[in-house]
Amino acid sequence: MKRHSLLYLMNSEEMYSAAQNMHLQWFAAEDEGRIFDPTEATYRRAREEGRVAKSQELISALGLLLPALAIIFLAPWMFRNCVEMLKFFFTRINEMDPFDRFTVGIFFNYYLRLALPVLFVGIAAAVFSNFVQVGLFFSTKPLEFDLSKVLPKFGRYFQRTLFSVEGLVNFMKSIAKMGVIGAVAYFIISSKFNELANLQTAGLWAGVTLVATLTAQLLVITALLLLFISIPDIIFQRWQFKESLKMTREARKEELKQDEGDQDMRHRLRNRYREMLSRNMISAVPNADVVITNPTHYSVALEFDAARMDAPTVVAKGEDELAMKIREVAKENNVPVVSHPPLTRTLYQETEVGDQIPIRYWNVVALVVGKFFSYEQKQARRAAAAGETGRMGA
Repeated sequence: MKRHSLLYLMNSEEMYSAAQNMHLQWFAAEDEGRIFDPTEATYRRAREEGRVAKSQELISALGLLLPALAIIFLAPWMFRNCVEMLKFFFTRINEMDPFDRFTVGIFFNYYLRLALPVLFVGIAAAVFSNFVQVGLFFSTKPLEFDLSKVLPKFGRYFQRTLFSVEGLVNFMKSIAKMGVIGAVAYFIISSKFNELANLQTAGLWAGVTLVATLTAQLLVITALLLLFISIPDIIFQRWQFKESLKMTREARKEELKQDEGDQDMRHRLRNRYREMLSRNMISAVPNADVVITNPTHYSVALEFDAARMDAPTVVAKGEDELAMKIREVAKENNVPVVSHPPLTRTLYQETEVGDQIPIRYWNVVALVVGKFFSYEQKQARRAAAAGETGRMGA
């Protein structure tokens, strides 16, 4: 029993030591504590550094497919230029110096005429495949000199290529591409095996046509299959890019603090804004015609001037302490205060300061507080306010 316990403890210590030596990046982001999705600021910063999610398989597939189609489309024109070039040089083989500037210039003229169209299509394919994945994007950050990129890091390289999900996926992609190219080449060549075997008895033009046709088929079919393989690779690259940018709780809090500003400062600014809004609303209460209340929570001050307004307008509203302050100011300025909880709650929830009350509530407001909008009521209230002011002055 003791022997088994001792062996168990020894194995446990060895396992613990091995676990300590393992690199954290061998595990998923969740195992490192990076469980929060990256924010927009994280994506933006990564993009500025030249790090984006893109699939090289798509770039390679389009870089093979589009130039191959260009060669097939331009084949007659390219063939005529090749014949013209060979004819030009062979008819002057005894007259021209191969190292003469004129001869070299003519050669490069023919060469560029043949190569530039395919080169331009290849460049366009690369630009288009990148644009499809990352949009309009240009960064010089990856081109900056970084000594850490020059020094070899064999441990990190083998870890990334052998002991990670990325290494496994890359291995599977390589196997898939080898399988696709091998299978396509086998079926295409086997379908024309007899014709290929009899090329020695065929004419020159028949041989060139057969080989060119098989080559074009091989290029196009292989490129289309590689393009199909690139679709799951795009999904994987985006998932892996998101995983690489995931953050810990502390990192997320720090980033939100930097991106949105200090939480305490924003809270103080919000309170300051509320105080300013409250003062502005309170200053409008004396000009109101009536204040309707839910005695315990809400107050809404209404004003109506037929010369300026189509309907009663909300000039102030508040809840709790602000509602109580609106009622106090209204009483101090002889503004009628009417208790009607249902109407008060409705207007508080559906209107903002400066809004006219919705047309569907006109009849209810007219029944409850309509009399306070009359000219006689306003005159009496102004007279009472003037008398109160005179007594205070005396």
